Amino acid sequence: MGKITTLLFDCDNTLVLSEEVAFEGCADLINQIAATKNIPLEKPFTGESLIVEFVGQNFRGMLRSLQERYGFPLTDEELEMYVKKEEDVVIAKIQEKLSPCPNVDGVLECLAAEGKYELAVVSSSALRRVKASIEKVGQGKYFGDRVFSAATSLNPPTSKPDPAIYLHALKELGKKAEECLAIEDSKSGTLSAARAGIKVIGYVGPYKAEERLKMEKVLAQAGASIIMRDWDQFEGYLAAIEKGDL
Repeated sequence: MGKITTLLFDCDNTLVLSEEVAFEGCADLINQIAATKNIPLEKPFTGESLIVEFVGQNFRGMLRSLQERYGFPLTDEELEMYVKKEEDVVIAKIQEKLSPCPNVDGVLECLAAEGKYELAVVSSSALRRVKASIEKVGQGKYFGDRVFSAATSLNPPTSKPDPAIYLHALKELGKKAEECLAIEDSKSGTLSAARAGIKVIGYVGPYKAEERLKMEKVLAQAGASIIMRDWDQFEGYLAAIEKGDL
């Protein structure tokens, strides 16, 4: 592998512990939509059950998946209305109780001080939500305007595992896939980066202990070259990748 010049970070549950916070809001809204549309859910969604099914997807992707499953009508206007409403709900929850992933702030601080790599965020989530997240925990200063959203930066919008958002980021940053390294916590995110030709570190730190081993296998099968359990391992893995040992 050639020299790494650019590090591409997923946001939710990679930089910030936002999945549980966000999915609580998503579940409430989806249950409201289900009642409005007379969708015969087996039981109401909770944040936890929604994570199991849709981790790594944005809200637009979730609604489209549910529409395919249950066959309910959803106009483009309704979809955009619900997507905007979900952004508002989730951002309110983020502002209330978001925190960074353990040990990631120290890594970002060291990388910024070193000045060797360009840092960017590549997320499925809406740009407004991503920026609210990294600003809330004080990480925005490390990324500037290098924040890319599959839900907002692309026309038409999409979601991981589509590689489009990574390909877009590469184009905007003027980088080649082989000089980049992505860090992802989900199957869909890992697939997205790998399909764009980018080497991936799979991060399983936020998962509960009983789910971690399963997710290590899932991310490896999706294309992650390395599995990282804690951000304090990142420096060593990055050095090994650059030496060609991994």
